Amino acid sequence: MATPKKPPVVKTGITGLNEILRGGLPASNFYILQGAPGSGKTTAALQFLLAGAQNGERCLYVSLSQTTAELKSIAVSHGWKLDGIRIEELSASDAVNGASDQSIFQTTELRLDETRKAVEQAIEDHKPSRLVYDSLLEIRLITGDSPRFRRELLGFKAFLAKHGVIALLLDTQTSGSSERNGEEVEGIAHGVIRFDKSLEEYGGVRRRIEVSKMRGVPVADGYHDMAIREGEGVIVYPRIIPGTASETVKPQLIKSGVTALDEMFGGGQEAGTTTLVIGQSGTGKSTMSSLYATAALKRGESVALFLFEERLETFFRRSEGLGMDLRQFHKEGQLIIRDFNPNEISPGEFGKIAQEVVTREKSRVVVIDSFTGYLNSLPHREKAVRDIQSLLKYLARSGVLTMLIVAQHGLLGQNVGIDVDVSFLGDTVLLLRISEHEGKLRRSITVVKKRHGPHDLDVRELLIQSSGVSVVPYNPLPEL
Repeated sequence: MATPKKPPVVKTGITGLNEILRGGLPASNFYILQGAPGSGKTTAALQFLLAGAQNGERCLYVSLSQTTAELKSIAVSHGWKLDGIRIEELSASDAVNGASDQSIFQTTELRLDETRKAVEQAIEDHKPSRLVYDSLLEIRLITGDSPRFRRELLGFKAFLAKHGVIALLLDTQTSGSSERNGEEVEGIAHGVIRFDKSLEEYGGVRRRIEVSKMRGVPVADGYHDMAIREGEGVIVYPRIIPGTASETVKPQLIKSGVTALDEMFGGGQEAGTTTLVIGQSGTGKSTMSSLYATAALKRGESVALFLFEERLETFFRRSEGLGMDLRQFHKEGQLIIRDFNPNEISPGEFGKIAQEVVTREKSRVVVIDSFTGYLNSLPHREKAVRDIQSLLKYLARSGVLTMLIVAQHGLLGQNVGIDVDVSFLGDTVLLLRISEHEGKLRRSITVVKKRHGPHDLDVRELLIQSSGVSVVPYNPLPEL
């Protein structure tokens, strides 16, 4: 029995969306793009047509709600030229033209009929293979009731199918209308894509996308983060699927360069695991990550460092103060550093960046400093923890040692705690503490947990000096 052929797909022109759709939109179908005003529908629609124009396809933008000047202004803001895209500017309210002069009242049926004829005539004249229809809100207002609106959509769908056109119909959701809109269009359209836009109490706009329906395509369902970037338009960041990474062929021990520290881990930390470095301010958490990064770089391996709190220059100077000169590795590209403003990046975007860096550079050690600062900038931290868990699984299956820096509250053992429980994320937990005795501060280090292989449970003293980092037996100072 012959295997049925997979129907051809059309690339959307939107970075990341094709991945969610498993290649693109099935050809010659009718799709709804829903979203509130300002959610990115028009920008995405222009990207869809630009992708077609680049392939030499005929593309038509029928606008009932925006002028040609407004569409060109959006394109110019991204540095795009609309060459090869025909813009047909219509008005649902004025489509009657001369017919309105013959009647005292401009009836709903007449307006709807003339609007339909104008749109169909534009398609007959230009014979596009790709169409954007902007927007259904105007047609919904003319029809006035759901049954009539539904009949209008069914008729338009049949007309598009007859002419072999793949169409994006933009549907503006207004307050309280999203549920009704969905009932009207989801049963008719081949697919429905929703843009979500929310404004938190602090920070920038958060954007998400959901493919709520797509016939015959096993899409990556649920919400995916997205953004609108100048010069790039709409960018979608698909949720990471850990299974897409290759499994590590053979576990390897990754050493720190400090023999006593490696002995605490039973010879070193294993590749393909996650280590939580937990401690209060001043305990040496970032120093630990610099230590492993330096050792890996000296072995000729690539290292990726993602900073969410410490400035890049501060990181370099702190490392240099301990005898670890990392600037040259950074200049040569062996040490990849990304310095983020946590208020300006979504979990999906961060996960995509980390995934691409590790895949491209074959990094063996990844440091996220600090994970606490990253979480504190997000409105839904529990969701961010789930997102980071998927990223950590991906990194583990890529054979990467990932170090998460996690800050505790308080100083010198007072009010110690963590806002969100992240202990389950780590295969290994390294606990750093600081205490005061007789006017002197002392740092201690303990391997609290290690899933793979034996480890030392002793509490040792961590010495951070200008000469470097060392670990020695912890001998309590004598009581007076």
